[in-house]
Amino acid sequence: MHVTMATSPGTPGQSNQDFVGAVPGAVVLLDGAGIPGTESICHHGVAWYAHSLGGALLGRLSRGGRQGLVTILSDAIEHIAREHRFTCDITNPSSPQATVAIFRIDGKHAEFLMLADSVLVLDKAGDDPKVITDEREVALRRECSAVLDGIAKGTPEYHAAREAYVEAVRARRNQPGGYWIAKDDPRAATEARTGSFAVRDLSGIAMLSNGASRIVDTYGLAGWPEVLEVLCASGPREIIRRVRRAEANDAADERPDASSPDDATVAYCRIAARLV
Repeated sequence: MHVTMATSPGTPGQSNQDFVGAVPGAVVLLDGAGIPGTESICHHGVAWYAHSLGGALLGRLSRGGRQGLVTILSDAIEHIAREHRFTCDITNPSSPQATVAIFRIDGKHAEFLMLADSVLVLDKAGDDPKVITDEREVALRRECSAVLDGIAKGTPEYHAAREAYVEAVRARRNQPGGYWIAKDDPRAATEARTGSFAVRDLSGIAMLSNGASRIVDTYGLAGWPEVLEVLCASGPREIIRRVRRAEANDAADERPDASSPDDATVAYCRIAARLV
């Protein structure tokens, strides 16, 4: 497995809250989440959480063995929770958290774990790409955002509705019927989307944080087959470059619905023929 990767902060000079890393046979990608200005809740911050959890996952994956991905993630979440349980209010809904994507090859089999809204794309030889993501957070946000419909932005009514929307989403985080994300509760790992398949069915895989998957789902600059072609020919940096160009064009046009630049991360893995 040959891995190339690239990551870029949404705002130059600020901390990148994404994390990506690889060990022999495995790749990990995390997208940190949290609310700015909440240092009184956790003085470490979102970037620290995502990078610490990512490092803990890589350490466990590097040991080999038959431990399942759910157990590995659960252990890593508990380990990082212990690191700051007594200095930070880790149960607060606004404390740092992160999406998690893991891909691992074990002999002739490959497996994945997806928790929250990063994207895994399987490049299947002789077939269309298979796109895997955990859509529960996106679906919940769409449902809860109904309170904003028909209200003009910038008005007091919009501000109140926005606060109600945010609170509704927080209340259903890591709850049955809501969505799940890595935070302080290791039980979230059991809610991850997982699967396995034969390595011979793959020529490669791509993993993207939602700041990078904008190339398809926000800007429509490419479909997933073209994304894989670009990755094969030009590598992960080219995907991020195209996203940044689209964000800049939105800003230049002063579009009211323009997306703010986000941290963007891509990992691309080619599967060696000898593994097939």
